[in-house]
Amino acid sequence: MDSPRVSIVLPTWNGARDLERLLPALAALELAGGVEIRAIDSGSTDRTRERLREAGAWVRSIEKAEFRHGASRNLAAREARGDVLVFLSQDAVPGDAGFLAAMVGAFDDPRVAGAYARILPHEDDDPLTKRTVLAAPEAGAEAETRELGAGARIEDLDPAARARLLSFNDVASAIRRSVFERIPFPDVPFGEDVAWAARALRAGWRIRFEPRAVVRHSHRYSPRRAYERYRIDAEFHRREFGRRLRPNVASVLRGILFEMRQDAAHVSRHGGWPHLFRSPFLRAAQVLGQYAGSRA
Repeated sequence: MDSPRVSIVLPTWNGARDLERLLPALAALELAGGVEIRAIDSGSTDRTRERLREAGAWVRSIEKAEFRHGASRNLAAREARGDVLVFLSQDAVPGDAGFLAAMVGAFDDPRVAGAYARILPHEDDDPLTKRTVLAAPEAGAEAETRELGAGARIEDLDPAARARLLSFNDVASAIRRSVFERIPFPDVPFGEDVAWAARALRAGWRIRFEPRAVVRHSHRYSPRRAYERYRIDAEFHRREFGRRLRPNVASVLRGILFEMRQDAAHVSRHGGWPHLFRSPFLRAAQVLGQYAGSRA
């Protein structure tokens, strides 16, 4: 194959079940110029690598202990041949055949270095999972292009403005290859996508949120997993942006009540009343995780 227009970079680990949904969706994508799949697999013990190779993907294997979010993606992308690198999580499924075309279209602006997609829940997700996904900024329907103004410094922005400016999500993102060669993902424990956005913006590039490109992606968290996931996220916000998501006990109580009310409102519109029995436990764990991460 001649050099393809797009390289899909796919980190995997024991993802055979996810690939049952993802690989047919990738095969159905429509894009002139060709597509390749470059996977970096972290020691899967199921049929992940076999499924990828059967689909025609290039697969590189590393040990599970070697996986690092930024460095491992860089390793897979280094030998990619596409003009645009599209980074996907193994459990993120393109919403339609035009996903890649919409992502590539973001680069019609020559100053855009990277773009990220709209994230919506799966149709078969439970109501609380759907509500969690739909409440995130990445579920929005309004396109946005962001850049750092002349003479502006990221460090001078207030924490909320800084977090908004640096929003970037490599659950489903695309980066211009010529930019990626100069600005790869930083090798950080968490938040490599946001750290990359900061470097690109400082270098004078733009970041694009492209809602025409849609992926379906969600996690049905148990209370324990919700606590840990939101603790890590809040710790990242505190460390990177100086922003404490839940600074005190009063904010915890308000947060739990707010989340439970939002769950009830969502269920009243869309159905699924039995799921509300999970709400107090799930949302308490979520908000307490934010509190712990804000104070760590």
